[in-house]
Amino acid sequence: MSIEHPTQSNSIVDVLETVLDKGVVIAGDIRVGLADVELLTIKIRLIVASVDKAKEIGMDWWETDPYLNSKAAQTNTEALEKENEELQKRIEQLEKNMQDVYQK
Repeated sequence: MSIEHPTQSNSIVDVLETVLDKGVVIAGDIRVGLADVELLTIKIRLIVASVDKAKEIGMDWWETDPYLNSKAAQTNTEALEKENEELQKRIEQLEKNMQDVYQK
């Protein structure tokens, strides 16, 4: 009895190229319960795709995440500084209004 080998074989490079070109989604939920009472639910979602494919399907969160992108971090810092200045002005105005009320 002889062992037959497939005539076509895919190398890991071929498989990886196909996965990155098409994308693969792995989804799962982990639920922990006791006596029919759900205590914890963890939703796990994993997508493996090339950056181009991810952008094509609308995933670009890494471009705006300040932990992953220095431009996003700078933009986030500037937005926080502007908000802080506006809040400081509002506090000063409120304090001034309160002083005017107590002086009357």
